[in-house]
Amino acid sequence: MFVKLYRRHLYVRIWLAVVAGVFILTLTANWLVQEAAQSERERMTPVPREVVVLDAQDHPIGTGTAMRVPGQGLEFDVTLNNGQALTLQFAPRERPPPPPPGFLPWRTPFGFGLMVALVGFAVALGVYPIVRRITKRLEGLQRSVQRWGEGDLSVRIHEEGQDEVADLSNRFNSAAERIEELVTSHKSLLANASHELRSPLTRIRMGLELMGDHPGPAAREEISRNIGELDQLIDEILLASRLDAKEADMGTIETVDLTGLAAEECARAAADLDVREGTDSEALTVRGVPRLLRRAIRNLLENARRYGAGEIGVELGSRAGAAEIRVNDRGPGVPAALHERIFEPFYRLPGASERNGGVGLGLALVKSISERHGGSVRCEDRPGGGASFVITLPK
Repeated sequence: MFVKLYRRHLYVRIWLAVVAGVFILTLTANWLVQEAAQSERERMTPVPREVVVLDAQDHPIGTGTAMRVPGQGLEFDVTLNNGQALTLQFAPRERPPPPPPGFLPWRTPFGFGLMVALVGFAVALGVYPIVRRITKRLEGLQRSVQRWGEGDLSVRIHEEGQDEVADLSNRFNSAAERIEELVTSHKSLLANASHELRSPLTRIRMGLELMGDHPGPAAREEISRNIGELDQLIDEILLASRLDAKEADMGTIETVDLTGLAAEECARAAADLDVREGTDSEALTVRGVPRLLRRAIRNLLENARRYGAGEIGVELGSRAGAAEIRVNDRGPGVPAALHERIFEPFYRLPGASERNGGVGLGLALVKSISERHGGSVRCEDRPGGGASFVITLPK
């Protein structure tokens, strides 16, 4: 039973290690005390010393011995050359009363075995709650990891203190939160994708059933449009999934000239391009994946063309050492309460879900691309009406 506890529980091993350490320390201290006591006894043992008596001319006139008697001072026994024997006694200095025989002030009055037992018992009682408190946190971490591994992704560990256990708990919570967000995002993506894929497939099936054996140009055009929408949806779902996987390779990172990139996309979408006054070309050069940055600008222009009204344009500039790409439109705008939500996958503004084109992933992809480049995207109200979508990219 004890061996099982020793192997399975860290607190038992720590506790026994502390008790064993104190036991060894007690043995060492007792040995040192005994050695000191032996030295003291040897020092206090009377040892006779030879004495020579000299006259005024420093001629020896007798010899003898001197001895320090504990508690009685010094005593000299001298025999002169003429045979006369003398004894000289010096009274001891005044000292506190001596301790009882065999007692040293730093020694315990108990026996050695009893002393070790008492010290060990006291240490065991005092150290156990401390060790148990430390290892309880590790056991809590163990239980949480076990629950998390069994599928409960909402498990979090209570962070306490600033030591290694607290740091491990913090790292586990961060990793668990990230994984839960990723799994939830993938589940949402799968559910929404299934719903969105069903719509064009249903329209294609209905079109095939209605056109019969002699499809007309209108039927072919409708089927082609639905197939194009389906192809676009699959492409955007795959790209969104890859962007969510942080370890996925998005392509070669190189120096990108945002002016040239934006000019090509503006020409393609018949949009105006404007470079903010005072912005040089170096400020509009960033490190990134050209294919993804081009996709972000194209998605914003298509979104502006689809939901906006009148002219659309792209404005380039820099602020606080970061490049800015601003896509402006004159559409109905976006309610302030939905400025953040429109970047969620498959979310559409109320009343926009039935419009032609768009699957609700365009702005979500723009956000993912911006964040993968260390930047951000936001929606702002445009003065005079409309909306502005601003991508900020670090240098």
